[in-house]
Amino acid sequence: MSKSAPVKKTTSKIWDKVKDVVDPDRALQATVAAAIEGVAVRNVLGMAPETWKPGKPLKLLLAGYVGTRNTGADVRVEEMIRQLRHVVGDDQLELTIMTVDPKLTRGYFRAVHQIELPAVFPKFIATECPKHHGVIACEGSMFKSKFSSALTCFMAGALGLANAENKVSVGYGAEAGNMTPALRDFVRDACKKSLVICRNEPSRKVLGELGIRTTSGADTAWTFDPAPLSRGAQLLRDAGWDGRQKVLVVCPINPFWWPVKPDLLKYAAYKLGGQYKHEHYSAFYFHHHSEAADKKYNAYIQALADGVNAFAAEREFFTILVGMEQLDRHACEDLQPRLDRGGALFVSDEHDMYDLVSVLRNCSMMVSSRFHAIVTSMPGLVPSAGVTMDERIRNLMNDRGHPDMFFEVDEEGLGDKLLHTLRRLWRDAEGISADIARAVPAQLKLMGQMGIDFMDEVVRVYPEFPRRDLPRTWEAHLPPLPPGVQRLLERHA
Repeated sequence: MSKSAPVKKTTSKIWDKVKDVVDPDRALQATVAAAIEGVAVRNVLGMAPETWKPGKPLKLLLAGYVGTRNTGADVRVEEMIRQLRHVVGDDQLELTIMTVDPKLTRGYFRAVHQIELPAVFPKFIATECPKHHGVIACEGSMFKSKFSSALTCFMAGALGLANAENKVSVGYGAEAGNMTPALRDFVRDACKKSLVICRNEPSRKVLGELGIRTTSGADTAWTFDPAPLSRGAQLLRDAGWDGRQKVLVVCPINPFWWPVKPDLLKYAAYKLGGQYKHEHYSAFYFHHHSEAADKKYNAYIQALADGVNAFAAEREFFTILVGMEQLDRHACEDLQPRLDRGGALFVSDEHDMYDLVSVLRNCSMMVSSRFHAIVTSMPGLVPSAGVTMDERIRNLMNDRGHPDMFFEVDEEGLGDKLLHTLRRLWRDAEGISADIARAVPAQLKLMGQMGIDFMDEVVRVYPEFPRRDLPRTWEAHLPPLPPGVQRLLERHA
């Protein structure tokens, strides 16, 4: 061993400790934890700025991932709002939502007050949350480090601020997965008095290990009413569809540039010299980037292309590429030139959630790496398969009885497996649609139960709150259903 080896080893250990101390995610968690403690002390001293009293409407603050043109996040929040209004009552409810960019949520969430969420959020949420009688965390990927520990810190922190004042603190339709040890500790402390309504049982297990109260629920996107099918059909015709061919929709992403992390050094280089432009997300947040990640991404895009091209050699169909979030434009534009027949692009930076879901429901089959592309297409009975980067699509496919219709984004032989699956989507479309039709009512039942559980939590925290006179059934706690969803429910419930 050279003399320099022990020095290098020691230096490495010191650098690891330094990184732990200055890690931006940990610093963010510590800052929010301090804010929660400050609000708790103020509450003990009787200095809470807003408390609910009989005769007052319930003021709830929604904390989630809206304002980025993520279609799934926007759809689920839209339906959450409709359900909350239905079960609580419009005259008893005042809703406020935090949005990353008010311009991108203009026309969404009608009659809900929108406030802009700054990139540096600890002081903002410490000031804003106490102005309300409760906080509802509303992003699906609520407790996980896969996408961004900062996003989980934001939502768990908002719930923790509500807990500090003994107010309503509910995670609505949440999913939980792998978290860094530091984030797990933060979530355990911040959400120990919260109720988290989970959209699958594996998520309940993750949070149960942290001692957090949970109940079973669902995603809330199932009841969404998009633009009429004729609108989506017209958009497809405008893009070159002949109105007769079957339509294959592919929803690609970049699975390998997550998580997003705050990085002040990269931000300085980005602002001063234009470096790291490709991996810049927003403000001082940056996507993960490495040569290995680039190679995996290229292999994933090529596998999608290989599967579609091989199938196109066998069948005639019209292909579209859908970007459910504006970030997905890059993946759509990377995939498009690799397709032998090309593909029309529909991306959420140009199409709102009503039009985009209408387009999806006009399709004949789907291959998607976006969870909500599958969910929002299912009430239209579109046969679908998933290529997943995490547990969300995996859990969904298992729940609907199709454990053989999803693959991992880095799976060996992905292109060949997609070809076989596309053949099945074409050949067994009627049977797959029938399976989907039976699965949707089960999700609606869980969603209705969420309304009951939410109102139980409200009256637990505020015993004098006037509960609406609704039958204690899951059907009575669903928002008004679109005709197509109502028909599915009547036929298969």
